Order: sequence, then C-alpha cells, then structure tokens
Amino acid sequence: MSKQAPDADTLYEQVHRRMVESGEWDRILRVMSTGLSEHGWSGKVHDRAKERARTMDRPFFQAILEEVSQYAQANVPSAVKDEVMKKIREFVQAQFEK
Repeated sequence: MSKQAPDADTLYEQVHRRMVESGEWDRILRVMSTGLSEHGWSGKVHDRAKERARTMDRPFFQAILEEVSQYAQANVPSAVKDEVMKKIREFVQAQFEK
C-alpha cells in the first residue's frame, strides 16, 4: 500500500498549526505589522479607505473593502514581503532539520 503525498492545503494547515502552537505566527505578524507601519503602508491604506468613503453618495462597506483590499495587497512593500517570507522559510527549514 503506497502513501499519497499530502496536498498543498494539508501542508499549509500543518505548517500554520505548528507556527501558531510555537508562537512563531504571532512573531511574524508583529514583524509584518511593524514593517507595514514603518513603510507608511497602513496610513496609505487608511487614507485610501477614507477617501473612497467620502466620494461615495452612500458609503457601502463591501464596496470599500473590495477596492481597498485590492489596493492594499498590490502595494505591500517588497521589503516587508521579503522579510516575512524569510521568516517563514527559516521556520519551515527548522522544522525539517528536527
């Protein structure tokens, strides 16, 4: 009987669970939050949401969320992405070295 390799979703769930259990998830979130604030990303996203709400006759939360989410994801600074990815890679590598 052969074992099937776990799919990407299963691997993600396993890594995520280990990160949460070890506290690494919270550490990475703090690094990301700090980096985004330092690069002015948080303020830009907030300003974009306020401006969008002002320009609507009747602000509709879902419409603002969709537009601002796309903007926010597209404008994450490369330095922040790189730092978060580095932390995740280091964690995953450490799990395989055990």
